Amino acid sequence: MPIKLQRKISGSQVEAHACKWLKKRGLSLLGKNYHCYRGEIDLIMLDRQCLVFIEVRYRRQNSFGRPEETVNRKKQMKIMLTAEHFLLSHSQHQGKSCRFDVIAAQPDSSGGKLRFHWIRDAFCR
Repeated sequence: MPIKLQRKISGSQVEAHACKWLKKRGLSLLGKNYHCYRGEIDLIMLDRQCLVFIEVRYRRQNSFGRPEETVNRKKQMKIMLTAEHFLLSHSQHQGKSCRFDVIAAQPDSSGGKLRFHWIRDAFCR
């Protein structure tokens, strides 16, 4: 179900829409914009018993590539190090399995609604 899109949309608005979209698919939110000296993770959610670290990327157009293509190896490493910090700081989650997902957001062909492409296990530790 696409979300109606404003003319201009901020990164935090896209993250909020993505969070709502994921909740409708059964995930529950643990945290937003978790940051430490190593980096930042947009969303931390639970998918049943699996801890999911989610990077949300938005692109208005594909002229310079799709949103998911912007999560390069350097960005992946920062997310993984930040996830490690989260796990060390939140011992109640240390035994859970983890995965790293990407939500790629773009306007639909009419430009009026936001569409999401959910990439589960987008990269590995």
